[in-house]
Amino acid sequence: MTRTVMHDGTTVGGRVPLGDVMAQLARRRPIFHSEADLQHAFAQSLWELAPDVRSRLEVPQRAEGKAEYLDLLCSGPSVSTAIEFKYFTRSWAGAAGTPAEEYELKNHAATDLARLHFVRDIVRLERFCHRSDQNGFAILLTNAASLWSVPGTGREQSRDRDFRIHQGRELVGKLLWAEGTYERNTCTLRGRYPLRWESYSEQAGAGGEFRYLVVPVSPEHDTAEGSPSPT
Repeated sequence: MTRTVMHDGTTVGGRVPLGDVMAQLARRRPIFHSEADLQHAFAQSLWELAPDVRSRLEVPQRAEGKAEYLDLLCSGPSVSTAIEFKYFTRSWAGAAGTPAEEYELKNHAATDLARLHFVRDIVRLERFCHRSDQNGFAILLTNAASLWSVPGTGREQSRDRDFRIHQGRELVGKLLWAEGTYERNTCTLRGRYPLRWESYSEQAGAGGEFRYLVVPVSPEHDTAEGSPSPT
């Protein structure tokens, strides 16, 4: 049986919709210096909206006989939410926020690896979220438009073809890296995940548009059928 996972109305710690946390975060912090900066600021915004949800960074999780570290664990009175973050940037420099703060973002050029690592986060969350009182989110924030844009002509045979995460794509089943010639990067998803990018913030200049992608993961273990769409 195929399971379709939607993120509308899904909450963090059983208390507050993730969209509300992201909106609060964007008002306070339109840009971040690093992925760790994003994680910390997210936890602060969550506390402002839901003080009874405890947030802990780098929490060890045991799955399939080994310990792995989770970016953020948010524990509400009855539900725990596991969150994995990715912050992928292209070069941008300037001031943002109130009061204004100076930023100088680095250029993370390897978009193929950004896609791979984001999908791996989803796989990790499927391992971690195994009880009825758990859910999870993989969150990617970026100003690299190539991640949310539909690939142009000539990109059909790229090695990360199965791992594309642009607007309107769906991730499902077994994803092969370089058509399966590099088995180590093969990822298999249990769920079916439609992808929808959301606006985050707008800054001046090239690379000033930030968007985020959320993939929610439920504790169900239904097996997804089929292969990823090539588009």
